[in-house]
Amino acid sequence: MRRIMQIISTLAIVCYIGLAGSLTATHAAERPLVWAESLPPTLDPHARFDVPIQTIMVNVYDALYRYTGNPPKLVPWLAESHTTSDDGLTWEFRIKPGLKFHDGSDMTAADVVYSFQRLLKMGKGPSSVFRGVLLPENVKAVDDRTVRFKLEAPYAPFLSTMPLVSIVNPRQIEKHVKDGDFGEAWLSANDAGSGPYKVNPETYQQRVRLDLVRFKDHFMGWDHNSKPMENVSLRPVQDPSTRVLALLRGEIDATGAYLPTDQVERIDKSKNANVSRDETMRIFLFRMNNKKPPFDNVHVRRCLSHAFDYDGFNKIVLKGFVERNPGPIPNGLWGIPEDIKGYTYDLEKAKAECDKARAQGADLDREFEIHTLAELEQTVQAAQLFQSALTKLGLKVRIVPGTWPVLSAAAAKPDTAPELWVFWISTYFVDPENWIGQMYDTSFHGTWKASAFYDNPEVDKLLRAARRETDQSKRAELYKQAYRIIYKDAADIWIYNTIQLRGLSNRVKGYQFTPVGSGSDFRSISLKD
Repeated sequence: MRRIMQIISTLAIVCYIGLAGSLTATHAAERPLVWAESLPPTLDPHARFDVPIQTIMVNVYDALYRYTGNPPKLVPWLAESHTTSDDGLTWEFRIKPGLKFHDGSDMTAADVVYSFQRLLKMGKGPSSVFRGVLLPENVKAVDDRTVRFKLEAPYAPFLSTMPLVSIVNPRQIEKHVKDGDFGEAWLSANDAGSGPYKVNPETYQQRVRLDLVRFKDHFMGWDHNSKPMENVSLRPVQDPSTRVLALLRGEIDATGAYLPTDQVERIDKSKNANVSRDETMRIFLFRMNNKKPPFDNVHVRRCLSHAFDYDGFNKIVLKGFVERNPGPIPNGLWGIPEDIKGYTYDLEKAKAECDKARAQGADLDREFEIHTLAELEQTVQAAQLFQSALTKLGLKVRIVPGTWPVLSAAAAKPDTAPELWVFWISTYFVDPENWIGQMYDTSFHGTWKASAFYDNPEVDKLLRAARRETDQSKRAELYKQAYRIIYKDAADIWIYNTIQLRGLSNRVKGYQFTPVGSGSDFRSISLKD
């Protein structure tokens, strides 16, 4: 399987060379920025809720608010201001004047209403964030520049979630609606946005090639960048070694956001590339399907929690580029109990927990599967290290490579979700709700974020109370209580909070990292001559 992925990656580079001409360092200045990032299976910003779609959201679309900088700061974007009622139920946003979509039409409050209603009615992507909080009919235009939201209940993270909803152009979408599909088929390969870059639909190939063209009339202007890029080419190159080789040869300008640490020194020694090291709020974990035996047994989950060599992985395999994250909220964010230090690697404790599980009838004799993301080497390394330790406990483990679209789709149901899989929970909005709230509340079952299928009524009660509470200090205490219970139940295996490592060509300048979007905002980037 890995050999096939390597061949596909190599072919991707070869195909690009054939399409765009020689990509040698000598001709680098003659070509646009080439960003070797994974592409989502659709370009519709309302249909996905994962890291790949964020590149589309921050470049092709705009939202009422956006996160900038690191640590991320929430700033007005399409909106110039907002107000909130005393009871926290009514929110009004005033959008800026003179906003334009890519087709030249004016953006009004009606377009914002359409965008939110489309998202909520489709019931995909980030719509899950608004479950039980916002109904489509309760989003209305007060006038051409004012949008009013009437919530079903107070929702403390509401403002924080605004960057999740891309504002789309209904005039472009509605004429392509077929059989009530909300125009999703058309928007999967086109754009109806207002962002700083436009999609070139003539060259787009799903998950293979995406070309962007600068939108000169973007409302934020371009005075901040003396030499903005007119074109950007996104080309996914799956194999890490192939990707790094292409960077060192001057064939691409950026690796993906998950650069393996064993490639860092290789790039650091190069004269034409460097590694950007940026602190993130992305936690790495093994998910355990709490609904599937034997992982429905807490002693099995605790056994596995003590069977992962955290220091060996974080300090040796990853060379200290990460730090231990003991639970389901990233280090540094509020809502974390100060006394939780994390499960330790201790095979004696692991064996004792497995013995308790066997005494309760848990079947630990069958072979388990750990699913990895084949194109992301760290997930494979973690699975191999885990497999080695579990073998010492007499457990049989098979590593199964997969892809994000396939695994995240399978994670919608407990009977199809992987029993063990390894991945990251990234920053989509900055609030504990982004992590612990949506990972362990049963109301989010059916989403990949909640694919542990953890079920604890007391935790549900605490997490839902935290959403309604507007006092942050009180919210923090509620999250701490939920955190302690989830930790004791060993719902998942939490490993680290990462430093993002991205290889960049030396001709790239103006790169700005923000955890939301993982630094893929092209508006600030220019290319050296």
